[in-house]
Parts: sequence; C-alpha cells; structure tokens
Amino acid sequence: MKKTLEFDVQIQAPRSAVWDVMLEPATYEQWASEFCEGSHFKGSWAEGEKIQFLAPNGDGMSSVIAENRLHEYVSIRQLGEIAGGIEDLTSDKVRSWAPAYENYTFSDAPGGTKVHISVEVLSEWEGFMLETFPKALQKLKAICEGSRGASVDA
Repeated sequence: MKKTLEFDVQIQAPRSAVWDVMLEPATYEQWASEFCEGSHFKGSWAEGEKIQFLAPNGDGMSSVIAENRLHEYVSIRQLGEIAGGIEDLTSDKVRSWAPAYENYTFSDAPGGTKVHISVEVLSEWEGFMLETFPKALQKLKAICEGSRGASVDA
C-alpha cells in the first residue's frame, strides 16, 4: 500500500541557489548520500525526460520528470526499478506501486526558501524515509547555507 509522506525544510538561501544545489550532480550526490552512499542520477531534469536514480552498484529507480517549473516545482514520476542492470517497468511487483510521485515545491520564506517535499512510498519503506529524508534535507540545508561546494559531514 502506498502512503504519502511530507517534509519541509527552511533554507537561508535564495530559491535559485537551493534549486541548483539540489539538482546539480556534485551537490545532489552530497545530500542524497543520506539515502545511500554514492547515490547519483543519470539523465535530465527537463520535463518529459527520463532520469534514473542509482546506487553505486547500478540498482535504483527508473523515472521521468513529470513537471519542471524552474526554481518553483519539480515532480518525479517513479516508473520502475533497476536491479542487476535490468530495468523493470512491467512486473506485477512494479505495477503494484507504479507510478509513484516525488514532488519538490520551492517557495520564498523569510530570509530564504522553504522546500516542501511530498513523496509516495510503499508502507515497507515508510520507516526508512521518515528517518532518512530529514537527514538528507538537513544536509541540503547545510550545503546551501555554507560554501557551495563544501563537503558536509553527517
């Protein structure tokens, strides 16, 4: 069963800077490392484009950018899984949850930016996401509020 989880973080930086840090490959890898050390993406954040979110071993999620409004909103439509180098978009397991959406909304807040995240997860992943997403967002905040390329300790 899918459940929608929501998270918010206030960051003392302009929306454009937060957006860039969140989506640029090098800084994405820094904050997303909370989910899995070595997390990265292949593909494009452009609306309608395919993007894969991968662990170092190549396993991960196959997705499409459902919507992208620069510095305002990005919606990721998770379509399937990648395991052992094989993309699965059609198995019964995948069809039981796909599509699932992960949405990021960026809005002005006093002194900076509020990022609101809404993510659909299977109940089996709820605990992991409730524990890990806040850590990832705190790392994103630290990167945005510190020197842009600096490494941030967890």
